[in-house]
Amino acid sequence: MDVPIRRRSVIRDLPPYLRLLTLTQLAFNIGFFAVLPYLATHLADTIGLAGWAVGLVLGLRTFSQQGLFVVGGALTDRFGPRPVVLAGCLLRIAGFVWLAFAGSTVTVVAAVVLVGFAAALFSPAVESEAAREAVHHERATGVPRAQVLGVFSAAGQAGAFLGPLLGTALLYAGFRAACLAGALVFVGVFAGHARLMPRRERAPGTRRVKGGRAVFANPRFLALCLAYSGYLIAYNQLYLALPVEITRATGSQDAVGLLFALSSLLVVGAQLPVTRWSAARIAPRAALTGGLLLVAAGFGTVAATVPYVPRHTPHALLPACALVVLLTLGQMLLVPAARGLVPDLVDERHLGLATGALSSVSGLAVLGGSAATGALLTLPAPALWSGLAVVPLVAAGLARFVTPVRTERRNTGPLGCVPGGSGTRQPSPEKE
Repeated sequence: MDVPIRRRSVIRDLPPYLRLLTLTQLAFNIGFFAVLPYLATHLADTIGLAGWAVGLVLGLRTFSQQGLFVVGGALTDRFGPRPVVLAGCLLRIAGFVWLAFAGSTVTVVAAVVLVGFAAALFSPAVESEAAREAVHHERATGVPRAQVLGVFSAAGQAGAFLGPLLGTALLYAGFRAACLAGALVFVGVFAGHARLMPRRERAPGTRRVKGGRAVFANPRFLALCLAYSGYLIAYNQLYLALPVEITRATGSQDAVGLLFALSSLLVVGAQLPVTRWSAARIAPRAALTGGLLLVAAGFGTVAATVPYVPRHTPHALLPACALVVLLTLGQMLLVPAARGLVPDLVDERHLGLATGALSSVSGLAVLGGSAATGALLTLPAPALWSGLAVVPLVAAGLARFVTPVRTERRNTGPLGCVPGGSGTRQPSPEKE
């Protein structure tokens, strides 16, 4: 039986801890994106790094963050989320302050790596806690976990939209002011978590159970990682292939920022209605598959329409706009579903490791996939976008292996929920 959900009740009725985690995600991205979009210009113009060196520094930041999520997740399982989150906040504060005053290549690289590693500690702990609490909230109230995680995703996207606006305003006072403002945001995040984040004891048996084997030998979880990797490879085309298409259509990249803003505003405005609809009507695996098919449809739309849209006309951006809208809709559908599936696929003792592994495996796939898809950029537009559409299509095929085709309703998963994580069923009874 579907659980009736009232408008706006999801945010208002969230427990205080889930509200804290959601506001944390908002503040985290505001502080981060107030600095990150302007880092490349600072490295080139102020520090004087060559273009290849700027790319290397930015790549190191990505690796120290995304590639090491699995480390932060494992530490969360070992010590609990509170010390890991607080350590991540302190390292992020130190990294931003260091970056504000760094004047040489070595110090800049060290500060950037520290900033990235801080997120590798902070994000898996917060994301795994959000998933854990969303499942518990679903069991207690019947509110689908995907809907709660949709609020979490929308908060993060709102931060990613507001952060650059804050950074732009602060740049009038210089890059150092932007870094110090970012550090100040994380001082507030640290204070909030130090005061409000509960201490949770490590689950019994954490030391005895080999979490890595339990997570990475789980074929359903690996299928989720591969399907999610396909999404991230496709999403990365906003930074890789979309600027090429916009340049081809208009002769410049001036519209790139506008389309990024369109994507962010869509998530901020439509994430909750989309997640509310999907959580009440379709199972998480179907949402994951459907989201990937929407992404593939976005690429296919560009491939099919580009030959018929004249360049350098008012209509030249229509294929790119269709791509951004469909890709963003797919993102809104699949990201909360994927995060909500993780607690059903792994033991609760390894939820932090699994959350970090999902990001790390996907990050490594994006690293290799970007090189492969980058080789397609010289192809004609229809061939390029048709080839790119294959990635989310293959990922959608992998999504069918995330959960069994048939699920026994009486079987309970790792957190006491029926495997598959559907938000439309009644909460499963507590086990004694």
